[in-house]
Amino acid sequence: MKIAILSPVAWRTPPRHYGPWEQMASNLAEGLIARGIDVTLFATSDSVTNGKLAWICRQGYEEDHSADAKVNECMHISYLMEQAHHFDLIHNHFDFLPLTYSRLIGTPMVTTIHGFSSEKIVPVYQRYNQGGHYVSISNSDRHPSLQYKATVYNGIRAEDFSFSPTADGYLLYYGRIHPDKGTHEAIQIARHTNRQLLMAGIVQQKDYFNEMVKPYIDNEQVKYLGPVGGAARSELLGKATALLHPISFNEPFGLSVAEAMLCGTPVIAFNRGSMPELIQNQRTGFLVDTTQEAAAAVEDIRMIDRYTCHMHAREHFTTERMTEDYLKVYKMI
Repeated sequence: MKIAILSPVAWRTPPRHYGPWEQMASNLAEGLIARGIDVTLFATSDSVTNGKLAWICRQGYEEDHSADAKVNECMHISYLMEQAHHFDLIHNHFDFLPLTYSRLIGTPMVTTIHGFSSEKIVPVYQRYNQGGHYVSISNSDRHPSLQYKATVYNGIRAEDFSFSPTADGYLLYYGRIHPDKGTHEAIQIARHTNRQLLMAGIVQQKDYFNEMVKPYIDNEQVKYLGPVGGAARSELLGKATALLHPISFNEPFGLSVAEAMLCGTPVIAFNRGSMPELIQNQRTGFLVDTTQEAAAAVEDIRMIDRYTCHMHAREHFTTERMTEDYLKVYKMI
């Protein structure tokens, strides 16, 4: 079987720090390659893969600001579609735009829907409902008007994360700095519990950072580390007493939640979106509704066994599990 994996081109695949869709495209590509499947990864020229790399965009447009995002996206997607006949199957990780080519090619295409940026994009998915072969990344993120082949949870590379049986006492916020992700709420939870909070992630909304986050950064109780990736990510996640995930939107998945648990770190999250599918309440973390409840959960965090968190993530959220589940989807098609 020859498979083309279409990754986004906002960031390198895999990303250096941020880029969840690129990360999942990479993890799946490498998982399939490990199973002996012929994979061509369509990504930026600086991307890294053990398979074949096909590219027309040199860098991600978020890393090369001289590039036009729409131009790069159109060039990238059409570059694959013009070669579609060389593949048995295309796996689209690039949202809705590649669907518009699907009736112009003979190769079947699986589309992983990583979330809906707006209700305005749903009509595209609806138009290609019959042949789109949609996969959701959580049951909570399924749109009622769409037909799905399966739900496949995102899988992370277990070898990139080390289990840590003990913690260093700090609370951790790991994610983009944005009101949806609850950065300000994480700070309030830390202040209520008089715990140190380390924050890591890209600043996605500067006004929010300057008004709601920066005034609390004193480099003692509250520290901002910037984007953290690579080996440092595992160390940071693994040594946290708990990951705080006080989201204010229905998050489709939440990679940092799975990554933290794989390191043995329990998660305290607002009970929205996919969180009940990722976290076993009072076993691998706590599902709460307010900052006050989250602060109370911090005080109860010792009741959570870190090895239980690790094994839960290993069973449900690894690259091997994701690869196996996608192979089942491919065989269905």
